[in-house]
Amino acid sequence: MPSFNEFGLSKAMTVNLKQLGFSQPTDIQAAALPHCLAGRDVIAMARTGSGKTAAFGIGLVEALRPKLFAVQSVVLCPTRELADQVAKSLRELARARDNIKVLTLCGGVAIGPQIGSLAHGAHIVVGTPGRIQDHLRKGTLKLDKVSTVVLDEADRMLDMGFQEAMEDILSHAPAERQTLMFSATWPAAIRKLSGQYQREPVDVRVEAVEQNPDIRELFYEIAAGQETKAVMSVLSKWQPASCIVFCATKRDCDDMAEALKQAGFSALALHGDLEQRERDSVLVRFANQSCSVLVATDVAARGLDIKALPLVINAELARDPEVHTHRIGRTGRAGEQGLAVTLCTPARGHKVSQLESSREQAVEWGDSEALLATPLSPLKPAMRTLCIAGGRKDKVRPGDILGALTGDAGLPGKIVGKIDRFEFQTFVAIEAEYAHQALNRLKSGRIKGRKIPVRYA
Repeated sequence: MPSFNEFGLSKAMTVNLKQLGFSQPTDIQAAALPHCLAGRDVIAMARTGSGKTAAFGIGLVEALRPKLFAVQSVVLCPTRELADQVAKSLRELARARDNIKVLTLCGGVAIGPQIGSLAHGAHIVVGTPGRIQDHLRKGTLKLDKVSTVVLDEADRMLDMGFQEAMEDILSHAPAERQTLMFSATWPAAIRKLSGQYQREPVDVRVEAVEQNPDIRELFYEIAAGQETKAVMSVLSKWQPASCIVFCATKRDCDDMAEALKQAGFSALALHGDLEQRERDSVLVRFANQSCSVLVATDVAARGLDIKALPLVINAELARDPEVHTHRIGRTGRAGEQGLAVTLCTPARGHKVSQLESSREQAVEWGDSEALLATPLSPLKPAMRTLCIAGGRKDKVRPGDILGALTGDAGLPGKIVGKIDRFEFQTFVAIEAEYAHQALNRLKSGRIKGRKIPVRYA
C-alpha cells in the first residue's frame, strides 16, 4: 500500500496528517493526489466517503502562499452541508501552515457578516454557486489571484441547475489555473464541462462497481400507501440508534417525519426548504444521537458527515441505480456492518429490474407479510440536546459549558456528549435521563460568569 511519505509533502503536512489519523491514502487519494500536487487538471470519479476532500485539499493547502492574503483557491459544492464539511476538513489540513484562513460562503444566512469576513481576506473560499455569484456581483469577492478551482460533486451541481452559475464563476477566475473536478457519475454534461474548462485533464477512476461487502440489502414488496407503516415496521424490527429514511420529495419528508413522530418515533425532516439554523439543529441532533431517524431527500445522500449509520431505508426506490448506490452507501462504512432496506410497490418493479441489470445480480427479497406484522416499538434516543444562546462570536468555549455542568451544576462529566459550536449558538448533547436536570441547572446558573439563555433544541 502507498504511504503519504511517497508524495513529497512538506514535513509539517506529513506530521499533521499523522495527527489527524491519516494512516495511509485511500484509493482516490493515492490516484489523484500526485496529479493535484503537480498542478495538473484532474477529473476524478469518487463517491461520498471515499476520502476525496483530502485528495484535493492536501494539494490546495500545500500550494498556498500564506503571505498573499487573497483568495487563491475556490471550492464549489452543491449544498451547504457539503460546503461546511469540506471547509471543516480543509481547516484541519491547514493546521500544517501558519495563519491560513478558510471561509465558507453559503446561502441561507445573512450576507453581511460574510462581506465583513471577506474584507479581512481569506486564502480558500468554500461555498455554494448561488452565494458565490452574489459576492461576485457585489464586488465583495475577487477571484483574480485564484490558482485552483475545485468543482466538488459536479454532477450533483448540474442536477440542481447550477451549470450557468458554475460557468459564470469559472469565467471570473484566471484562464491559467488548475481545475479539479470530482464527480460520482459520468454523464454527458460532465464530459462537456470538462472539455470546456479543463486542459488535458488526468482521468482518475478508482471506484469498483461491486456492492460494498459490508452492506446487506433487503427489498420488500408493499402495496401503494403502505410506505409509512412499512418504515415503522423496519424501525421496530431492527431498532437502529441512527437511520436515514429517503423520500422522493420535500412534502413526502415532512409527512413521513410527522407520521413517525405521531407514532412515538424520534424523527426529523431534512430538505432544502429549511432555514440554515433549522438545518444546523436537525443535523446536530441526528449526529449526536438525540434523534434516531433523519427523513431526507436525495440532497442528504451526499455531503453529510454521518458516521456509524447502521440502517438506511428507501421509502421509495431511487430514480436510477447510481442514486440508489449513493443512498445505501451511507451505511456500512469504516468496516462496520450496515443494512439497507428498500420498499417497492408493484408499479416500481421496473426500477428493481434496472438495478439488477446494472449489477448483473439479483436483489434479495424479504418477507413483506412478516415485516408488516412486526409490533410497533419506537426506540427512544439515548441523548437530548440543549441549545445555548452563545457561540464562537460570544467567546463561549466547550470547556466553559462542561465546567458549568460539572462544576456548579455538579453533574458527572460522563453524561455530556458532543458539543457543537456555531457562531451564535452551541448545542450540547446530554444523556436523556439527565437532560431536564442539566437544563434547569444551566437556566439557574451561569456560563463563564454570565446568564445565557438555554432551551431544548
